[in-house]
Parts: sequence; structure tokens; C-alpha cells
Amino acid sequence: MNKIKKGDIVARKSYGKDIIFTVKNIINTKNEKIAILRGMIDRIEADSKVEDLEPVNKQIINEKLEKLNHKMNNKIIRTKETRGLGEYKIGILTPNSRNKEKIITGKILHLDGDKKYSQKSYYYYKKLGLNAIVRNIPEYRQPRVVYPLLKTYNPDILVITRT
Repeated sequence: MNKIKKGDIVARKSYGKDIIFTVKNIINTKNEKIAILRGMIDRIEADSKVEDLEPVNKQIINEKLEKLNHKMNNKIIRTKETRGLGEYKIGILTPNSRNKEKIITGKILHLDGDKKYSQKSYYYYKKLGLNAIVRNIPEYRQPRVVYPLLKTYNPDILVITRT
């Protein structure tokens, strides 16, 4: 059995290897080693006995990432096609417009405590052509910075994501 260490990319055998994780930390208890896991694709944190973990082949990781990118690109294309837009903007249907859509461009302020997901969110906002400001703010600081950021950016939409 390969020794699992911090930074390894693994999957849990007991869950059918459904989610790919990065080992964030390993805690030694009296009886066993427990790994603290962070989802590589899915936004999840979990723990697991080290014995339940299996390293994931780089080819499988690349396939899953490619599949995710393909899925997201298809969603973006479908969204643009169904809206008939060259670029997707925040749309609001007005009561008197059945098939006509009034396009309102809004500014999004997104605060995220996780740098990886901040970057991922920013990438997809830009791909969709949305006007978004994404800030990586540790969760413990978010309550103190929300109001000043709202005053600075004056967004139409505020998104706060936490782990």
C-alpha cells in the first residue's frame, strides 16, 4: 500500500471513489490516521481513515477535469443559444414580454473564502460575459469587509460562498 501524505490526490474506496480529493492534512490519533480532505472538483471538505484512501492516477484526474470543462462549455453554449445572445447577460423577463427578454446588465460582487474556487468562479463569470468582481476573502474576515466592499463596488448582486 502506498503511503498517503499531505498534498496527495486520492479517492475514498468506501464511497466508490466518487469524488477526487486533495489531502489537506493528516491527523495522528491514538488508534489510526485520519486524513482531512478537500474536493478537487467538487466543493467539499471531508475526513477519512487513511486506510480507506487510494491514490488517483493522473490520467483519471485529467479525464475528470476535461469532462467537467466539456460539461461547463456545453452549458454556456446552450445558455447563449436559448437566449439568442452573442454574450450572456443577466436576463429578467418582464410580465408583458413572452418571448422577448429585457436584458439588464448587473454587477456581481462575489466573496469566497477559498482561493481555488474564487479563481474558478471568476473564470466562469468571464466565460459567460458577466460583469463580476471576485474577491478571495478568508471567511473570518468576510463580516468586516462586506459593507466597505458594497460601498466601494455598489453591486447589483452579492454572492458570498463559504466552505
